[in-house]
Amino acid sequence: MKEPPHSNTIAGWREWVSLPGAGVPWIKAKLDTGARTSSLHAFDLEEHRRGDVPTVRFTVHPWQGSDHDAVVVECPVHDRRSVRSSSGHTEERIVVLMDVVLLGHAVTAEVTLTNRDEMGFRMLIGREALRQGFLVDSARSFAGGRAPRDIRRRNRGRDGVEASRG
Repeated sequence: MKEPPHSNTIAGWREWVSLPGAGVPWIKAKLDTGARTSSLHAFDLEEHRRGDVPTVRFTVHPWQGSDHDAVVVECPVHDRRSVRSSSGHTEERIVVLMDVVLLGHAVTAEVTLTNRDEMGFRMLIGREALRQGFLVDSARSFAGGRAPRDIRRRNRGRDGVEASRG
């Protein structure tokens, strides 16, 4: 099996990523080798059809504890899956394909849409995306750096804490 060109890219257990096709320049993600698929905090899901193609429209709040920079996204539905959460709860989720830029490298990820309000991260990057050329060092955080300080400052949460913490 041929290895991806960036097969030795070391990532921390949490990283800032972007979703260029969705118009999300920064979102803090947890890298989770225990999860097969990636997951994104999405709400106001509306399913409809564009001709013969089932699509879903949803809203993303990229900043934890804040509704600043909310983005409405529309994607074709790739699949539907039953996903078991870390607490053991099973939920059927819509799956979409999204380009994710992690440490300057773009990969296509299967992303399930769910409510992650109670979770510490708005996005989780699972092993299917990570196996496209990343090694996760659990002792590192933000190996690719942080979102620019002016962006983090502008998007403080309701409690006044920078949305980038956590």
